[in-house]
Amino acid sequence: MCILPQNDLAMTEHQPPAAVLRPKDYFFINCYWFGLTFLWNGLHTIILPAVLLEFVPEHHKATALGMMTFAGLILAMLIQPLSGALSDATTTPWGRRRPWIAVGAAGALLSLLAISLSESFLFLTISYVLLQCTSNLAHGPLQGLIPDLVPPARHGTASGAKNILDLAGFIAGAMTAGYFVDRGQSRLALAVIAGVLLTMLICTLLGVREPPAWGERLPLRQLLRRALRRAYYFDVRRYPAYAYLLAARFCILVGIYGVQSFGQYFIRDVLRSPNPAGATAGLMTTIGIGVALLVFPSGYLSDRLGRRWWNIIAAVLCGLGVLLLLRVQTMGDVYLAGAVLGAGLGSFLSVNWALATDLVPPEEAGKYLGLSNFATAGAGATARLAGPLVDVFNLRAAGAGYHALFMLAGAVILFGAFLIWWKVPETRSAGRLPAH
Repeated sequence: MCILPQNDLAMTEHQPPAAVLRPKDYFFINCYWFGLTFLWNGLHTIILPAVLLEFVPEHHKATALGMMTFAGLILAMLIQPLSGALSDATTTPWGRRRPWIAVGAAGALLSLLAISLSESFLFLTISYVLLQCTSNLAHGPLQGLIPDLVPPARHGTASGAKNILDLAGFIAGAMTAGYFVDRGQSRLALAVIAGVLLTMLICTLLGVREPPAWGERLPLRQLLRRALRRAYYFDVRRYPAYAYLLAARFCILVGIYGVQSFGQYFIRDVLRSPNPAGATAGLMTTIGIGVALLVFPSGYLSDRLGRRWWNIIAAVLCGLGVLLLLRVQTMGDVYLAGAVLGAGLGSFLSVNWALATDLVPPEEAGKYLGLSNFATAGAGATARLAGPLVDVFNLRAAGAGYHALFMLAGAVILFGAFLIWWKVPETRSAGRLPAH
């Protein structure tokens, strides 16, 4: 892998995306997202909460799950911007993104093998942290494919295609993991996840029409030093709207991730489901159906009608879905709340990402979209800190910890909607906002 400099940090010369994309190009550009979502929704929502019960006491389960995933997600938050910046600067005959995607995916497959062999909480935690590191080595460069290869006027459509694949992975990952975990076959679930990830990697490497990246070369060590200095630099004065968008994204996702992280324990402890993994998979499927109804139309329509109000309405729907969980008494009630949350999440995923791709500078798209992981993985990590809160409140009254979690999550999501209304202007599809 060869690297070249531009200014203070090595950067490939930005090449404008091709004006014409074939329908299948939208699939190949985004198909690895299916593998990633299949992996993480199955692992975080179904497999880890169930497997942890073999290693930790019952009354510490939420704390153990929260602390383990917090550590991994903090590393993910740090690695994505760095890998995105490195891919911005990479020059190879195979392009600047795909080599990093391949390396990260290979490490993720080995980490999944280590998780399947874990026989203690310590070994499981180490393997999980390694998975976060390797997976996010690929994740940062992957985010640069849409800005690199898709014209700005089609960012909403491409984001909609991305999120259709995200959605399919979301549903399939939960259903597959739920099926195997309910039958005591967690290792087989991990093997299926590895197979899906490998298949999507091959589709990406062979199907993406990424042009070669040429330029003056620098030794990798020198590039890495410069990348470490620049990867986490965010010019807030020049891109304030993007900064506020990331703050709003953090608030909205921290609420959603809080529900997702401890949903299986809520179903197990409060609703007394005899098959909590399968019931949680059913909830994730219900959310996925709600997402499916709006994920692609929202991205498509935002190209024509604008992004800002779509983001606000989507966030309000997400908040309403979370707050409805305060009143549930049966799994039917849970599925209704999940459908509302899914409808909001479907709109949010498309239009928020489309708005982000509008606002980032194209010549540093990999780095700036990688910085979005401070909002995404940062939200996931922060949500896991609710684990001790859940355990402490549950010791005082049965189910009290989950109700406290839902109230806090709903309030934070609605605050995120307020931030977008207050500080993020409209971009529409006509062009990128000028730097401020």
